[in-house]
Amino acid sequence: MPWHDHRQFIEVDTPRDFSFVEGLVYLGRSSLECMHRVKGGALYRRLRIDTWDLVVKIEMPGERLCVHFLNATPPQWARAEVAHTVWAMFDLGVEIDAFYELAEADPILRGLCRKYRGLRIVKMEDLFEALCWAIIGQQITLGFAYTMKRRLVETYGQRLVFGGEPYYLFPTPQALAPLAEEDLRVLQFSRSKAGYIIEIARRFDGGQLRQTDLADLEDYQELKARLMALKGVGPWTADYVILKCFRHRQAFPIADVGLQRALQIVLGRDNKPSLSEIRALAKPWTGWEAYAAFYLWRVLYD
Repeated sequence: MPWHDHRQFIEVDTPRDFSFVEGLVYLGRSSLECMHRVKGGALYRRLRIDTWDLVVKIEMPGERLCVHFLNATPPQWARAEVAHTVWAMFDLGVEIDAFYELAEADPILRGLCRKYRGLRIVKMEDLFEALCWAIIGQQITLGFAYTMKRRLVETYGQRLVFGGEPYYLFPTPQALAPLAEEDLRVLQFSRSKAGYIIEIARRFDGGQLRQTDLADLEDYQELKARLMALKGVGPWTADYVILKCFRHRQAFPIADVGLQRALQIVLGRDNKPSLSEIRALAKPWTGWEAYAAFYLWRVLYD
């Protein structure tokens, strides 16, 4: 992970096929997002590196990502950790050439990869946040999911004001573990979702569930099974979380409504394809299903 230290800011080298602009399209897809903001061709967000609480501005004025430290200048070891976080956030370690070679032979992916070339999966570094977000989004519209997340974050997350604007960290398991279901019900969470999130928070808080343990699993199916052992986590939720948090590129949330809608658009059909049709269409994408899904979702933001 090559990076360059300028103390007040750092630069992170990027691979040839990387489009920061496409990453910003994904990150800026909802005006209701409360964990970051996209403005002026840059990404503003808050990072917690050990005891360092940082507000950063990420932009790409040239061939490198540039990360400015806005509210404090962290020590060198923390700057190195920020470089690693940004590298992982934009999935810069993936050798994407193999995906593009596969896509050139595929009638569905060929046009998408040419149009959105350089798009990489935008990752979530925190498994607890990813699980909560996926559970929140189950069987509701994306807009209402963002509204619910905002309520959760603004009520139980840590707030920092910089430059007259609030920056939040997602609520920790320790913040949510002591809650009762009724505490989330008042935020319009269903009773089941409230219970699922609180139970997962308690498992993280108690040490029964640790991201590092799951990250070490080499087998995708074992990882998926471990996640699905959690209450409230079915196949769609598990695959979405793996796609967003882990390195396994086989994750494919086949039942995702957005994915089905994107395929309907790309195929020029009046109706969404069935699950069996999607499985057949996805056979050539073996090993790159997560990237295929991410490129299909991109269609929805045009």
